[in-house]
Amino acid sequence: MKNSIGTQVILTLFGESHGSMIGAVLDGLAPGIKVDEQFIGRQLSKRRPQGATDTARVEEDRFTIASGVFNGYTTGAPLCILIPNENIRSADYEKTAMLARPSHADYAAHIRYHGFEDWRGGGHFSGRITAAIVAAGAVVLPALEAKGIRIATHILQCGDVKDREFTDFTTEPDLVNSRIFPTIDNVEQAMTDVILKARADNDSVGGKVQTAITGLMPGIGEPWFDSLEGVISKAMFAIGGVKGIEFGRGFGFASARGSQANDQFFNDNGCVMTLTNNNGGINGGLSNGMPVLFNLAVKPTPSIAQQQRTVNIETGQNALLELHGRHDPAIIRRICIVVTSLTAIVISDMLALRYGSDWLSSSETHINR
Repeated sequence: MKNSIGTQVILTLFGESHGSMIGAVLDGLAPGIKVDEQFIGRQLSKRRPQGATDTARVEEDRFTIASGVFNGYTTGAPLCILIPNENIRSADYEKTAMLARPSHADYAAHIRYHGFEDWRGGGHFSGRITAAIVAAGAVVLPALEAKGIRIATHILQCGDVKDREFTDFTTEPDLVNSRIFPTIDNVEQAMTDVILKARADNDSVGGKVQTAITGLMPGIGEPWFDSLEGVISKAMFAIGGVKGIEFGRGFGFASARGSQANDQFFNDNGCVMTLTNNNGGINGGLSNGMPVLFNLAVKPTPSIAQQQRTVNIETGQNALLELHGRHDPAIIRRICIVVTSLTAIVISDMLALRYGSDWLSSSETHINR
C-alpha cells in the first residue's frame, strides 16, 4: 500500500475512518516556515460538515503537531500531524460488512488485501482521511502566499446549477477562500436546494470544482512524465470521488480550430503574457506564467439510502443492500478545501525541485520576468 506523494516535499497519509486517529507526515520541508495553528484550525473548519447538506458525523478535528515544529517554525525534520477520530459509530457498518457497497472500494480492497482491510466506514479509503490533507496543506499555503502564489477552489457546478468561471484573479480567489460555501456568484441557495432534494430522495448529487493557481512563475514542471499537469492530476485522482480533470479549455479543444485554441503572446511593459488562457497556464508540461486553471469532475456520493444490488464478498452470493448511517448527499462543498490543500503540497514540491528545498522559507523574492 503506497501512501506517499512527492519527490522533495513528500506527503504521507495514515489512519482509518474508525481507527483511533488519522494523520499526515510532511517530509522535506524547509526549516523556518512559520506554522500558524489557528490557520490550520480554520482550514479544517471549511471541510467540517455544516448542516443538512453534509454528513451528520461531525468531528472536532482537535489536531496535534507531534514533530517538526519548534517555537512556531518548521525545523526541517518530518512534520507529523495527528487528528483523533472521536465521533465514530462502527455498529452502522457491522450488518453490511460483507456486502460490497456499489461504487465504493470495498470489493477491490477485499481482493487486494485478502480480507484484512478495515471495512469500518471505508477504513483507509474513507474521505475522513482528507482532513489530514487539509491540515498538511495549511502548513504550506501561507508560505506560498508569502511568495505571491495563491490557490483557490470553488464549486463550478452542483447538479444542474452552475457558478461562473474564474475571470478576476485579483479578487475572486480571496472571495472564494473566505466562504464556507465557496462560489463566486450568489448561487449557494440554488445549489443547496439541489443537494437537499437529492437527500429527500435518498439519493446524492455530484458536480464540478474549479481551481486557480495565481502568481506561479513560468518554467515550473518537467517535460514528459513529470509535467505540471501530470503531477497535479496524479494528486487529484487520489481524492475519492474525483473522476475527471481538464486544464484550461480541456475537452473543449476537441471542437475548436487552432486559430481559436492558440494562446497568442504579447509583451506588457516587459511582462510576457497571453491574450487568452485556453491552455490553463501550462505549455509543454511547464507553467507559462499565466494562472493555472483546472476543473475536476466529482461523482455523486456512492453511499445512498436506496436499495441496490450487490454481492456478498465472503460467500459470493448476490444480495440486496440498503445503507443506513451518516452520509453526505454531496461532497462538492467539502472537497474544495481538500483540492486547494493538496494542490498547495504538489506546488510546494515542484518549487522545491526547481529552486531548492530552502526556497519556500527564504526571504528572497523570486523575479518573475
